[in-house]
Amino acid sequence: MNSSETGPPIPQGPGSVSGAPYLPEGFTGMFASRYVDTGGLRQHVVIGGDGPPLLLVHGWPETWYAWRLVMPGLARHFQIVAADQRGCGLSGKPPGGYDTATLASDLAALMDVLGHQRFAVAGHDTGMWIGYALAADHRDRVDRLAVAEAAMPGVSPSPPLFGSRQANDRLWHFTFNRLADTNEQLVTGREDIYFGFQFAKAAKTLPAGVVTYYIDTLAADPDALRGSFAAYRALDATIAQNEQRKTQPLTLPVLAIGGAEGIGEGAANTMRLAADDVESVIIPGCGHYCLEEAPQDVLATLTKFLASYREGTVR
Repeated sequence: MNSSETGPPIPQGPGSVSGAPYLPEGFTGMFASRYVDTGGLRQHVVIGGDGPPLLLVHGWPETWYAWRLVMPGLARHFQIVAADQRGCGLSGKPPGGYDTATLASDLAALMDVLGHQRFAVAGHDTGMWIGYALAADHRDRVDRLAVAEAAMPGVSPSPPLFGSRQANDRLWHFTFNRLADTNEQLVTGREDIYFGFQFAKAAKTLPAGVVTYYIDTLAADPDALRGSFAAYRALDATIAQNEQRKTQPLTLPVLAIGGAEGIGEGAANTMRLAADDVESVIIPGCGHYCLEEAPQDVLATLTKFLASYREGTVR
């Protein structure tokens, strides 16, 4: 790995912009990977574009790469900051700190170092959990919040243990991922089976090469596999935090995106329990991985929602 006399090394390998596969044409000319050190945690971030800052937060079991198809369009209007969360991708993978208060503080510290006091946030899947925590815990920092395709423990009503088979297929990973050690023992060497099922059950269309890329990233490093489970193992703390957060509803504008073949209105229904001003958009024919299944729809929706933020006007 290249080193620098004045700062962190240059990110390389498949997790970086220079090494990631299947990027949109011209992507490497618009965006660059860098490491940012924040309070003992080294974070990998992909940055590019011009305009007010927009922080993009990925979901499980993915990395910054989940946003690659919408980043070039967004970069025409915003400076894009797409980070690997603690425990994911090329970011540091310490043993603790995976509750959403800490994960949100990680990203607030990242934006501090980058010189962004106020910014907009968009989060998908578990990135919705972190985006909500950012907006609730750092209310003077977040201008707009866009979220997609998730329920939130501690905010959403808990589903029944004995639900339908379809619900079980969609939700059983919540309890499996929270196990202390057994999940790693079962998944190690079988990452293609476990994560392949997760992608297949939730996506309408996701290229096989992209799924393989995500799985290979998780299989290549035991710490990456541990990091993929860590936010679920911290859910007791996150649930308690969310129960407290929702006592003070968000007042900033919130956009909730759902795939018609994914969670649908579920993201908006969740956010209405925690925020006063929620706009809902449902993308037809789209499953859970809307950033990759329907990038043009997501781009258009985000661009419209963030227009007043970009122009510096009140919504």
